[in-house]
Amino acid sequence: MTHKKVAMEHDKKIALVAHDNKKHDLVEWAKFNRVLLAHHKIYATGTTGTILEKELGFTVHKLQSGPLGGDLQIGAKITEGSIDFLIFFWDPLEPQPHDPDVKALLRMAVVWNIPIACNRASADFMISSPLMDGEYDRLVPDYEDIRSRKIVATE
Repeated sequence: MTHKKVAMEHDKKIALVAHDNKKHDLVEWAKFNRVLLAHHKIYATGTTGTILEKELGFTVHKLQSGPLGGDLQIGAKITEGSIDFLIFFWDPLEPQPHDPDVKALLRMAVVWNIPIACNRASADFMISSPLMDGEYDRLVPDYEDIRSRKIVATE
């Protein structure tokens, strides 16, 4: 499969998501990295976004709560090219009623080659990377063959 380059600008579009048991961890991480996050465009699912906006003191673009479709909204934004980067503090020890949505979100991030951090350590490494404050050409598979494939109707 061939690839195409998708430019990530200096100011990244970052999605921040956390399950209930991980919201405190994400908020603490975001507060610690407030200066690094401030010039980027931040998206978050509903409850997480409300808390982050209050704690960080800058605008967070809030979507629906995760169980109400927020995870799917972020996944859709990834497919549109509106999200460059996903930080998702998920709780592997607690069953979630919207696990299929979470799996779909993570799948879209992989399909579109979006960097993903699922815990504080990986988020620390990603946010402190020299690539964060510059332009970056992300390689994305060229899915034109899939889009243009011929579908044969059966009766």
